[in-house]
Amino acid sequence: MALLRAREVIMAHFRPMLARHDITEQQWRVLRVLAETGPLEATELANRASILPPSLTRIIKALEEREFISRNKVKDDGRRALLAISPTGLALIEELAPERAAIYEAIEKRYGAAEHERLLDMLDSLIQSESTEG
Repeated sequence: MALLRAREVIMAHFRPMLARHDITEQQWRVLRVLAETGPLEATELANRASILPPSLTRIIKALEEREFISRNKVKDDGRRALLAISPTGLALIEELAPERAAIYEAIEKRYGAAEHERLLDMLDSLIQSESTEG
């Protein structure tokens, strides 16, 4: 419960920014993952964005309609497709970068750089330990 409450506290800072651009939290995660990693198949994208595959189908459709992402067939395997962020999607990421950075900076300032870094390290360690056990 503590992790869920912490997520809600942090996301409360980001929701107004996302709402102004009519982007859901899940859509934002998809865009961020694709911007950071490059093209991915849907299964890997769902995993990296922590989104259930049935939900991802709806999110992909909405992002394609807004031309934030594109879908391209995998060469030599027409059944598979790679999803990629489009120039429009990258432009949105760039447009929100200053506000996003300011939010992160305010959070870090509130708790101190050392505590912030310690928390991120602890969360990374938790994620790594769970992913190696699964």
